Amino acid sequence: MKDKEISRLLGLEKARQKKVINLIASENYVSSDVRFTLASEFVNKYAEGYPGKRYYGGNEYVDELETLCMNRARSVFGLSESEWGVNVQALSGSPANVAVYTALVPYREKIMGLSLDHGGHLTHGHAVSVTGKWWKQIPFFVDLVTERLHYEAIRQIALKEKPALIVVGFTAYSRVVDWKKIREIATEVGALMHVDMSHLAGLVAGGVYPSPFAYADTVMTTTHKTLRGPRSALIFSRKDERKLNEKIDKAVFPGLQGGPHINQIAAVAVALQEALEPFFKSYAKQVIRNAEILAKELSSLGWRIVSGGTDSHLFLLDTWREGKGISGGEASDVLEKAGIIVNKNTIPGDTRSPKDPSGIRIGAAAETTRGKKEKDMKIIARKIDEALKKAMASKNA
Repeated sequence: MKDKEISRLLGLEKARQKKVINLIASENYVSSDVRFTLASEFVNKYAEGYPGKRYYGGNEYVDELETLCMNRARSVFGLSESEWGVNVQALSGSPANVAVYTALVPYREKIMGLSLDHGGHLTHGHAVSVTGKWWKQIPFFVDLVTERLHYEAIRQIALKEKPALIVVGFTAYSRVVDWKKIREIATEVGALMHVDMSHLAGLVAGGVYPSPFAYADTVMTTTHKTLRGPRSALIFSRKDERKLNEKIDKAVFPGLQGGPHINQIAAVAVALQEALEPFFKSYAKQVIRNAEILAKELSSLGWRIVSGGTDSHLFLLDTWREGKGISGGEASDVLEKAGIIVNKNTIPGDTRSPKDPSGIRIGAAAETTRGKKEKDMKIIARKIDEALKKAMASKNA
């Protein structure tokens, strides 16, 4: 490579990734085929518009590619083309959620979503996000005793506020969601049900987490977490008299962006094909098992796991309460020095600042991709315990 500065950084990052234990719940490792495709000749092509309706010439193979990606996306989740539309052009999860709201929710109408400090996402209507500036968020919460969703409490908030859309899906909630109950609430109050399954997509594809598609009006997912693809997003929408899919397509282009990243779409198509292979179900099952073992082992070592455990690929570890006395920010820094990468995270009812909250978020998907099994998770748990307790002892000395 001629650019020596970039070559140096590429080498350093490659080395860093190889030497650390990666427990970032929103990260994973793509295959060599996905990386190869990202750097393919498709990176050169501009393709404003949709298949068969482009504003530029030379898109014969681009049209074929985008259609293939759409069909594979439906196949991964067992959807029919007659019932579900899919947009593969959204650049990532946040703009994809904005596209859904832009298409379906009038300006300043109410969006109901899980509060950020209880495990929700910025784009579910939080005040610092554009979604909280263009629309009004009506937050719901987990029960502070069980630290799980309380569906009747959610129902009562929805009945009072009458949101136009309920978004369900999380970045830091580890338990199985009852999609049917959310559907019933949405129907009762006349709201659309939008699922953000960004963290869950690979688990749903692998058949180890309940699918939301039987209940949702729209579903958005990123492709770079448990689905093991490049950074991108997919938006699924029901095809019916409401024409949700047509509205969403118009919101993505020309509403929010111009030409799509064709190399990105190609790489997503590769990842989707990988998710259709038999090995992927075994992978998804192992992810769940690894997360369960890691959480259980940390609990046995004296650490409090939010909600008592996990049903997915992630969980929250409380580092501050019950006399632990080490903040999430401190814990993240300490673990990084020990070669373990996590992220600081608020926990339900957190009294500390989001900049230095009371917990950390731990995910098992990336290390499972690297081949880690149950015995490895026990070793990792002990390393986490040793590093944090050593830091606590030093702090209190």
